[in-house]
Amino acid sequence: MDYTWHYKSPLGGITLASDGEALVGLWFDRQKYYADVLDAEHQEKRLPVFEDACRWLDIYFSGKAPGFTPKLNMRTSSFRKRVWEIILTIPFGQTMTYGEISAQIAKEKGMKQMSAQAVGGAVGHNSISLIIPCHRVVGTGDRLTGYAGGIDKKVRLLQMEKALSDKLSVPKKGTAL
Repeated sequence: MDYTWHYKSPLGGITLASDGEALVGLWFDRQKYYADVLDAEHQEKRLPVFEDACRWLDIYFSGKAPGFTPKLNMRTSSFRKRVWEIILTIPFGQTMTYGEISAQIAKEKGMKQMSAQAVGGAVGHNSISLIIPCHRVVGTGDRLTGYAGGIDKKVRLLQMEKALSDKLSVPKKGTAL
């Protein structure tokens, strides 16, 4: 049985999901792939992991690095899990490119290269947004690319972290929007 809880953020509603012990999902309401790992039957219930996640979110939305990570259960393939683990290492206020992530995975696997598009798919299907900070992943040449919660939210999150500098280009049109 899965459980949910709702959080009101400065950027809109957020739905949290848990298996009862760990966080399995965190989505902005109506984002792409919303609740994609949530059991069809679930109920709203206050749980300790939701209290931890809400405390994390309160600290984060105050503009500070939370300094801890709630317990997570990544319901995904081993490849996506590895991508998400790398994303977890991106410090507050910094970014990493899809290419850097794919290069790291290729090196770990002893390969010459790994598809940045495959990494992009894994990033886009991150079911625990914000805490697994996929908004910190940018394209080659520091281009902002799509975000399941919407590019406007990605921009605001990076601004809040003071990671949106002049070097990052914000798309005005195209598939990233």
